[in-house]
Amino acid sequence: MQDNPAVPVALNLAILTVSDSRTLETDTSGATLVARAEAAGHIIADRQIISDDQALIIQQLQSWIQDPAIDVVISTGGTGVTGRDVTPEAFAAVWEKEIPGFGELFRWQSLAKIGTSTIQSRATAGVANGTYLFALPGSSGAVKDAWDGILIHQLDSRHKPCNFAELLPRLKEK
Repeated sequence: MQDNPAVPVALNLAILTVSDSRTLETDTSGATLVARAEAAGHIIADRQIISDDQALIIQQLQSWIQDPAIDVVISTGGTGVTGRDVTPEAFAAVWEKEIPGFGELFRWQSLAKIGTSTIQSRATAGVANGTYLFALPGSSGAVKDAWDGILIHQLDSRHKPCNFAELLPRLKEK
């Protein structure tokens, strides 16, 4: 961490879109994440689109988790309840610690906008090998809600009373 808390720490983010149909040109949710993260001063270290296949998602997550240049992984898509929605299962297969409050807070925020339909979201988060992992729903609205209401603050080293960014150096403590 840096000595001047008035200057935000730029984190290295990897953006994953889980979709069988989107391309870089049609991936509005991934593009929304990239734009918001860069506007907040973060660096997009990688961006991938992977089909709704649990093994492929796990493989990509493990690659980023092992990369010391990646601080945060944010995915969009595959968090619903249909048979193809396997992102939460893939995340749970790789993380060491779950952050249950993330999904709870996301659904609480969504309640005001989409009502009880928020119950269909399985947004989730965790930590693995010192890397934060956040799984968001695939809609652009959900991505905006998660970023604007939670992630912009928790990934900002200046946010008080505490934030995920300041804990990053301590995630591998034993």
